[in-house]
Amino acid sequence: MNLLRSLATISGLTLVSRILAFAREVIVASIFGAGIANDAYVLATRLPNLLRRIFAEGAFSQAFVPIFGEYKHQRGHEETRLLVDHVATMLAIILFVVTLVGIVAAPIIVTITAPGFLKNPGQFELTVQMLRITSPYIFFISLVAVAAGILNTYNKFWVPAVAPILLNICLISGALWLIPYFRQPIVGMAWAWFIAGFVQLAFQLPFLKKVGMLPTLRFNWKDEGMWRIIKKMGPAVFGVSISQISLIINGMIATLFVTGSVSWLYYADRLMDFPSGLLGAALGTILLPSLSKCHASKNTVEYSKLLDWGLRLTFMLAVPSALALGIIAVPLLATFFQRGAFAASDVLMTSQALIGYSIGLIGLILVKILAPGFYARQDIRTPVKIGVATLFATQLMNALFIYGFHLQHAGLALSIGLGACLNSAILFHFLRKRGIYQPEPGWTSYFLKVGLAVLALGLTLWFGMGSEQSWLVGSGWARIGRLTALVTGGVFVYFAVLAALGFRPRDFSRRAIG
Repeated sequence: MNLLRSLATISGLTLVSRILAFAREVIVASIFGAGIANDAYVLATRLPNLLRRIFAEGAFSQAFVPIFGEYKHQRGHEETRLLVDHVATMLAIILFVVTLVGIVAAPIIVTITAPGFLKNPGQFELTVQMLRITSPYIFFISLVAVAAGILNTYNKFWVPAVAPILLNICLISGALWLIPYFRQPIVGMAWAWFIAGFVQLAFQLPFLKKVGMLPTLRFNWKDEGMWRIIKKMGPAVFGVSISQISLIINGMIATLFVTGSVSWLYYADRLMDFPSGLLGAALGTILLPSLSKCHASKNTVEYSKLLDWGLRLTFMLAVPSALALGIIAVPLLATFFQRGAFAASDVLMTSQALIGYSIGLIGLILVKILAPGFYARQDIRTPVKIGVATLFATQLMNALFIYGFHLQHAGLALSIGLGACLNSAILFHFLRKRGIYQPEPGWTSYFLKVGLAVLALGLTLWFGMGSEQSWLVGSGWARIGRLTALVTGGVFVYFAVLAALGFRPRDFSRRAIG
């Protein structure tokens, strides 16, 4: 299987998902704006999503995929099937307990994570109510991650990539048709998350059955592979938690700022999620199974080449994305969100956070490429140690930007971005120091060519954008037309310069390891 084609497939499906996600956010923003109800909704959905990243897409995937790949290639179908059954049963039990804790302890959780909501009892109670509804989402979506890990190892990358599309269809349906049936309409969105979790899991089950890996409920405390995964998950949970703690802390701090700060950060994060998901998540998804196979077969040369391939693609696509987000932050936000209750002032405040995030976009994506270089070798401790150092650095930057430069919510976004850059730099250092990654020849000329194309892109966007004020007063369709022309022109100029400098798609073609 061609990895570039797999990347294009996942990125294409992710693009559809992100477009639907933007449609969802536009609808929610136009109905609820950036006020009390939406801040409560953001907090109630953020916490289950953080747990999803920690238990499922984070710690579990890092521990499970390399060991599952080892079983698949060295131990045969039956032993691999037993491992899936035992691990899935174990995880389901843990998730059931976590879900119950989320429901029962919702008031305590909201008190800890959103202390600013205590000054408004109505907002506090609304957040608690929605958190109790969204807590089961962690159960469903974590089992979705189990299915994704299995299917990705079988090179069925497209199936897990469709799941987020189903999520957004459910949420858009909830915003359009479910919320009118609730006394507090925003509560309908919480129930839409519950439904979306179930739908995503149900979708993947037939494909698991097709590859012979549909889990059944059976448990064996003596399963050696399961205990290896559990032991790996310990430091993995800690490591992934560290990367999420910064987001939790930022959410807590944002509740102490003016009303709307939580929502401004959230909508900026949604735009950042676009390039991060299209490139970072997609590359990480296809790299981890291939790297794991290389490690199992002791193919160190191919291991290094896969990392080099991922890094080259990252710099070619992430650097222009970061520049574009920073330059046209206001046009993007005005076009997508400025309607209904989401005012021009919300666009300007959100743009400050988006610019802060964009500075660190390259770091956010590089972490998703470099960390699998350790996970595939079943080394989780090194990224954990690096994550601890990054957490402390991020909080120091928070204090500096908020109290020193008075940047408030924009300072929170900037510290996250710069922290990710620091994280990726240290990961790269240790990959090089330990001889895991050896750069292929030609990086200097590569950087020069990409740099020239990025310069051409920046000039095109800067002069083509016009004044920010013109975007704030324009009509919806006029904005859409202008933004389409601006982005299309920028993309054309960037890739035309790359093509003139000798870049060809076939240069990035690479086969998956069988």
